[in-house]
Amino acid sequence: MESFNEKEFCKNTGLNVHFVQDNHSQSTKGVLRGLHYQIQRPQGKLVRVVRGAVFDVVVDIRKSSPTFGKWIGTDLTESNYRQLWAPIGFAHGFLVLSDTADFLYKTTDYYTPKFERSILWNDPTIGIQWPLNEEPRLSDKDKVSLLLEQADIYP
Repeated sequence: MESFNEKEFCKNTGLNVHFVQDNHSQSTKGVLRGLHYQIQRPQGKLVRVVRGAVFDVVVDIRKSSPTFGKWIGTDLTESNYRQLWAPIGFAHGFLVLSDTADFLYKTTDYYTPKFERSILWNDPTIGIQWPLNEEPRLSDKDKVSLLLEQADIYP
């Protein structure tokens, strides 16, 4: 399987994107990561699952956008081969639905921890409908995320 072809990606999406870094995240069922973004050196992300299943979400955090604060979510699985594009100006997060999941993402800029920010996964003003049966497992950094109204966001 050819998982990525820059020429085809640009032709089919109308985007002129160049990726500089590939990341691999492995998590277990019930882990929720996000909603992450970089306020400086922002990253566009092309994400996919190669093992397992996740519910993947992007949120528009561009204050001047007519879709500011709106979200979309979709299941990404090893068998549906879907990929999700998280453009610059969007926060990204996912919930692991399977026992384990291997999540791959290509980024348009390098990871820079000092510019990373996180919005609270259950911010009521965003209202993401996570497919949860119990409280998710969060990293320490995600436990202290801010509400959208408190967060550094894009103009």
